[in-house]
Amino acid sequence: MNSLQQTIIGDVYSWLGDGQTVWLCTILETWGSSPRPVGSWLAVNDAGQWSGSVSGGCLEEDLIERFRAPDTTIPRLLDYGVTDDDREHFQLPCGGRIRLLVEHLTPDQDRNQVGAVREALMARQPVARQVSLATGEVTISVTETPGARIEIIGDQVCHRLTPQCRLLLVGAGEVTGYVADFATAAGFATTVCEPRERFARGWARPQADMREVLPDDLVMSEFSDTGCAVLALAHDPRIDDMALLAALSSECFYVGAMGSARTSAARRDRLQSLGIDDDSLARLKAPIGIDIPSKTPPEIAISVVADLIAARYRLLTFGSAL
Repeated sequence: MNSLQQTIIGDVYSWLGDGQTVWLCTILETWGSSPRPVGSWLAVNDAGQWSGSVSGGCLEEDLIERFRAPDTTIPRLLDYGVTDDDREHFQLPCGGRIRLLVEHLTPDQDRNQVGAVREALMARQPVARQVSLATGEVTISVTETPGARIEIIGDQVCHRLTPQCRLLLVGAGEVTGYVADFATAAGFATTVCEPRERFARGWARPQADMREVLPDDLVMSEFSDTGCAVLALAHDPRIDDMALLAALSSECFYVGAMGSARTSAARRDRLQSLGIDDDSLARLKAPIGIDIPSKTPPEIAISVVADLIAARYRLLTFGSAL
């Protein structure tokens, strides 16, 4: 899950707490080109406020208009892009089709189940939300499922959700600043670890929390689950290697280090001499990033975050970032 979905569920919970009814739209299936992935949400309250999206804007106006005069409180399925007229009217890209689940949520009946989803995700617990299409009944359960995905069995829709992916950047250099900017914009909850006072004092990007502690303890205490990524960017082996030793021994979905091919080879030799086995070492992305090629700090950061986004997609879609 990304930060947008946690924002949406928070908005829904707040609206229900204010006594408003809410329509929650979930993308169940797509065919052809689609601007938003399966599982994406759009929430609209009875005052016309909205949160999230299920398209590039071509469907939202129609959905908001529909909710002004709802004809049922039972969940229903809506298909867009089925007919030629439909595709032309809503301007769906490349002939794509989208199927939506639309739920009508009320303060009395649904705030508790929405709150349970919100609390589980805030506690970094994967959660499954199962909806009965026949009755509208919703069941919430904590799950060990590593990825967020939709499953439809009979008249039951199960939406599995994972907490927002967290990113730990070790070392507060110039590249780190741009990685923090781009990763935060891409929906990662970003933290910077810098034990060197001189570098920590110069950090000036409030969107990423600064922690002036040694990285190995921080990795093990807060960044060791399957929803975490750790990047070693300090250019100081004493600091980077501490972070990598801890991260490669954890369940992090992505572990990377910045440096040239020669630097990366030397780093692998050091980590192996410190007891990291071949299987764990194979998880290390070094040199980090995709080959665009990149030279300047912003370009390097773009290549790094692009690879992170690809790994997160594989994690949420297939249950593994490899």
